[in-house]
Amino acid sequence: MQRRQFLSAAGASLAAGLASPARAQSTDYRALVCIFLYGGNDGMNMVVPRDAGRHGQYAAVRKALALPQGSLVPLGADYGLHPSMAALAPAWAAQSLAPVFNVGPLYQPLTRDEYLNHKARGKTVPESLFSHHHQQLLWETAHHDASRLSGWGGRAAAARSGTVMAGGGNGRFGLTEHQAALVFPAPGAAFGLEGWFGNQNAARLAALRTLHAESSEQILHNAYAGRQREAMALADQLGPTLRINPKDNPGEAINSAFAPLIDAQRALTTPLARQLYQIAKLIEYRANLPAGLGGSRHIYFATLGGFDTHGNQIGTDVLQGTHANLLKTLADAMAAFHAATEDLGLAANVTTFTQSDFGRTFAPNSSRGTDHAWGNHQLVLGGAVIGNATYGRYPELALGGPDDAGQAQWERLGRWVPTASVDQYAATLLRWWGLGEGQIDGVLPNLRNFGSARGLNFLRA
Repeated sequence: MQRRQFLSAAGASLAAGLASPARAQSTDYRALVCIFLYGGNDGMNMVVPRDAGRHGQYAAVRKALALPQGSLVPLGADYGLHPSMAALAPAWAAQSLAPVFNVGPLYQPLTRDEYLNHKARGKTVPESLFSHHHQQLLWETAHHDASRLSGWGGRAAAARSGTVMAGGGNGRFGLTEHQAALVFPAPGAAFGLEGWFGNQNAARLAALRTLHAESSEQILHNAYAGRQREAMALADQLGPTLRINPKDNPGEAINSAFAPLIDAQRALTTPLARQLYQIAKLIEYRANLPAGLGGSRHIYFATLGGFDTHGNQIGTDVLQGTHANLLKTLADAMAAFHAATEDLGLAANVTTFTQSDFGRTFAPNSSRGTDHAWGNHQLVLGGAVIGNATYGRYPELALGGPDDAGQAQWERLGRWVPTASVDQYAATLLRWWGLGEGQIDGVLPNLRNFGSARGLNFLRA
C-alpha cells in the first residue's frame, strides 16, 4: 500500500488535517536540527588524528583508550571517525559532513595564559567550568552566565515568530522568557488529549470545547481558556502526522531511509532514531504546521544521553563498550535522517549539528574512562555543509601544552581551552538559517566580543 493510499484508507483521526506533503525541492525552506549529547561526549575519541606523528602523540596519552590508526573511518588523510561511526562515511564522501574542532563556551577569545591569569588580564571566564548542569546551560543559552533564562534556539525561533520543536524533552535551548518549546511524543503516540473519542467521550470533548470557548470577566480564566484552545487546535493539526509510525504505515516515504533502524516488529530501534523520524515527518509534512511554529524556518531539538563515561568507557577491547555503542547510535540515526532529507529532496535545506556539555580529558583516568573537560569537537551534517573539510583548530596534543587549561602538574589532563566559541558556531548556523547580523547579535550578545571573527564558515550561503 502506498503512503497516500494508506492515508486515504486510515481513520478520520489520522487523515483529518493531513495535507499532502510538499515533495519538491523548496528553496525557501530551512531547518536546523540540534542533537544534544548529554553527559559530555568524548570528542577526542570521536575525531582522531590519522597522521603518524599526531596519532603517535594521541596513543601515547590515551593508552588503553587509544583507537588503532587502522580502525578509524577516514576523514581525508589527517583525521578519522571512531570506527563505530561508519554510517557517516557516505556523507563525508558526498561532502555533506564536517567536524568542527575545539568549540566551547567563551565570553571572548581566550588563551591558556589569559585563562590561568584571567583576573590579572581582565578576562571573563565562563561560569562553573567542568560542571554538567552549568555547562549544559552555557551551551544551550550561548551565554557565559548560566542564569540566563532563554536558550539560543528559542531566541532565534522567536526572531522569526516561531517556536522550537523538541523530541527529547525541553531543555533551556528552546526557551524564551515567555514561551517553552513544543515537545512532541514518539511515533504512534497520541499528541493531545487521550481517550476523547466515541459517543459519551465525544460529548464530553464537545462540552470541554464549549467551556473553553466561553469568555469571562476574569482575565486569568480567559487566558487559561485561550491557551487550552490553542493546545487543542495544535493537537488537531499535528496529531495525525505525529501518530504515523513504520508499523502502521509501511508506505511512508521516509521509511526506506530509516530501514536500518526498523526492527522485525516495524518499530524504530533507538530513542534518537524515534526523535529524528518524527522530525523528518514534520519536515515532510511542513505544509501542515501552523504558521506560529516558524513558517519556512524551523528549529528542532533532539537528545541522546549517557555520555558521562567516567568508568568503563570501553569494553573488552577499545572498539567496543559504552562509548562505541553511543557513537554508533548517534551516527546511525544521523545517517538515516540525512538520507530521509535526501529522499524528500530537502538535503540542502536541513542542517543537523551536535552539541554536548563539554569535552572530556585527553588523559584517561584509572577507571578506563575520562573526566570532565571544556572544549570539544562537534559534527555538522547536511547538503549545505561545505563538507569533506574540517573547521577550527585541533588542539596540540600535549598535556600542559598551549591548549591545556591545567596549571599544576596534577591538573594537566588535556582540558582544552576552546579556540572557537559556542557563539561563533551558533552564528554560522543562524546566518545560513536566515537571520541578519543585527538579529544574530540579539540572539548571541557575546558574539560582538569576537570582532570580525563572527563565524566558522562551514555552511554555504
